[in-house]
Amino acid sequence: MAIVVASDSIRTERRRRPLMRILVATDAWHPQVNGVVRTLGSLARAADKLGAKIDFLTPEGFPSFQLPTYPGLRLALPSRRGIEDRVEAKKPDAIHIATEGPIGFAVRAYCRRQGRRFTTSYTTRFPEYISARLPIPAQWVYAVLRRFHSAATVTMVATPSLMTELADRGFANLGMWTRGVDIDLFRPDRAIKLDFPRPIFMTVGRVAVEKNLEAFLSLKLPGTKVVVGSGPEEAKLRQNFPDTRFLGPLENGTLAAHLAAADVFVFPSRTDTFGIVQLEALASGVPVAAFPVTGPKDVVADHPIGVLDEDLRSACLRALEVPREACREFALNYSWENSARQFVDHAREVADNLRDLETPATIAEEAAPV
Repeated sequence: MAIVVASDSIRTERRRRPLMRILVATDAWHPQVNGVVRTLGSLARAADKLGAKIDFLTPEGFPSFQLPTYPGLRLALPSRRGIEDRVEAKKPDAIHIATEGPIGFAVRAYCRRQGRRFTTSYTTRFPEYISARLPIPAQWVYAVLRRFHSAATVTMVATPSLMTELADRGFANLGMWTRGVDIDLFRPDRAIKLDFPRPIFMTVGRVAVEKNLEAFLSLKLPGTKVVVGSGPEEAKLRQNFPDTRFLGPLENGTLAAHLAAADVFVFPSRTDTFGIVQLEALASGVPVAAFPVTGPKDVVADHPIGVLDEDLRSACLRALEVPREACREFALNYSWENSARQFVDHAREVADNLRDLETPATIAEEAAPV
């Protein structure tokens, strides 16, 4: 492997490069515990080392309403003036829209009114999530999202397979933004002793219909099935699967300690665009068992760190034979700094050319519903 060493002139140029301020607009924020929130927090910490300061425009301070069919999740009701004031107070060099919710739509409208370029990211399969709850065809939602992202300079996606899928659906201006893992937090030696029969098959995430947990919990497996997380399906699943251990939401060191104590990490979702928790499990020395779909295909692929199979029970049992050392070694190749570097490079495309000329076509588009 070739090692490139930066010259003194390059190092000097990096030191002289002015701090770039990036404003990230997101509907997903604390106290929510999910992959988007964790990704954005890790991104901000890593970007700071690259000469980029990330601020967030979040639902905090705006009125909100309870999302139907999803207890505990609220969506903001941002005002036009409120969005304008928050953006202009930050004076960002670049704007990134992380979610396609009310905050995301409001910031997109602001940028279009101002003739200002921005980037977006496709992190959640809303078409499939919505169709799982309401009688709305996924293709209708894809049409809305395609238009939403079409105005972006770059729409960032986490995996090559998702990029191919979205391109086939007519999305344009796609760019890679991979994910990372905190290898200091998630590591094998953090494992605690769990007083459950072995082997322990664990899953972590929202306990919601789109996570396809029944496909895991209904399997006939030896040992113990463990679910970490909470959500609208929790009461139903607790009742239907009384032998499963539901531990509720865990965070940071507590989550890392429990994850490292598992024998296999089971990822039954068919709708996640990536699944950062896969990397967290691997960094903890825990092999992955999953379906061969977007996310697992891009992380596990043909590496000896897990098993992908449409027969999830077979994948779980075969994953028990995967060496834990191989999982940890694989995860060491992922870093949040590399992830942040991709993000910042895309943002620089916007920062280098802050505004487009506003045209009648732009004005006409803003007059039409998104």
